[in-house]
Amino acid sequence: MAAFPLEPIEKASIAELRSLQLERMKAQLKHAYDNVPQYRRKFDQAGVKPEDLKELQDLVRFPFTSKKDLRDNYPFGMFAVPMDKIVRIHASSGTTGKPAVVGYTKNDIATWSHLMARSIRAAGARPGDKVHVSYGYGLFTGGLGAHYGAETLGLAVIPFGGGQTERQVQLIADFKPEIIMVTPSYMLAIADEFERQGLDPKKSSLRLGIFGAEPWTDSMRKEIEARVSLQAIDIYGLSEIMGPGVAQECVETKDGLTVWEDYFYPEVINPETGEVLPEGEKGELVLTSLAKEALPMVRYRTRDLTRLLPGTARTMRRMEKITGRSDDMLIIRGVNVFPTQVEEIILKQPVLAPHYVLEVSREQQMDRLDVIVELKPEAHALGRIEREAAAQKLQHDIKSYIGVSTHIRIADIGAVERSIGKAKRVIDKRPKD
Repeated sequence: MAAFPLEPIEKASIAELRSLQLERMKAQLKHAYDNVPQYRRKFDQAGVKPEDLKELQDLVRFPFTSKKDLRDNYPFGMFAVPMDKIVRIHASSGTTGKPAVVGYTKNDIATWSHLMARSIRAAGARPGDKVHVSYGYGLFTGGLGAHYGAETLGLAVIPFGGGQTERQVQLIADFKPEIIMVTPSYMLAIADEFERQGLDPKKSSLRLGIFGAEPWTDSMRKEIEARVSLQAIDIYGLSEIMGPGVAQECVETKDGLTVWEDYFYPEVINPETGEVLPEGEKGELVLTSLAKEALPMVRYRTRDLTRLLPGTARTMRRMEKITGRSDDMLIIRGVNVFPTQVEEIILKQPVLAPHYVLEVSREQQMDRLDVIVELKPEAHALGRIEREAAAQKLQHDIKSYIGVSTHIRIADIGAVERSIGKAKRVIDKRPKD
């Protein structure tokens, strides 16, 4: 079956792309300054005006935007258009305070739908495919973003949402979708449910999985691909910038996510100093929207850690797979620990499943890190000696590779809570003082 054709901008020269970015960035900065008091205050304090941007490199003179700006102006203070132009409102989960509220005009929704369609196409969708959407619908942007994108591409959408795992498996078996869009951790829960029902997930109709909304490793990719026999493709986005569809891995290369640079301008900075880093160096991703009406974002600090790389499948630059955030880093007795580092080590052990949680507590003024990890279903009959050996090896490997001492608890199948959205990998029980 013939593939969908690429858009001209995906094959444009770098010079054409940079020219478009500069034109759009100038307009976006003026839109933000003229219509959002918070931007006007921050620009004025920094001593810059929109017209000071003469070339793309001048963006470094403009101040950063953070989630705090959105929370300080809760709920609608960062909107750049009157409410009668807003057609959709989403919000982040707000687990650490007030949620970040995002608004969309009719044109914003059209742009988002277009970029999600582009992303699904880049992931390997073909005409006639059915898309099973297991991202949550509602204030979370995942479900509706995937839904509108697949419809815009002309595909048949199965709008299931999260949860009801038993029924998800039943409908995948009955409706035979070729594509599933879901968090990687929940894909594993769906695979578990296939097996519980006596079905082989390798024999399902699924050809592509488009996975996002949480950091995941290449080891996790291999695990999913081996268990479900599909191509596991990465998608990236965040509500404050648009939702999913800011960047997308292309199926023909699977070498990082192509940033849709005609709509978003990426920078990578040193998270401590704010200094812009050269291409190829790892740091915190900063994004500037180039064509948003309701909620323009100027140099938004995502807290996601990555590096920028030259384009391969497309002219636009790639970003390396996100495997951690500057704000999900644990500091245990002076050692920096990311959950995904532990995940990589867990997945090297053939008897351990990728269902795990890190529990942090404090004993006698010292931090303690417990790693609770399940056995794989085929290893459920392991005896006490084999379990202890697996725990000792994991403890040794974490100490060797990460440099932190841990207490390992090997759990039975189902002991670690399954997430229907973003996986909760850390339980921090330390006093908040």
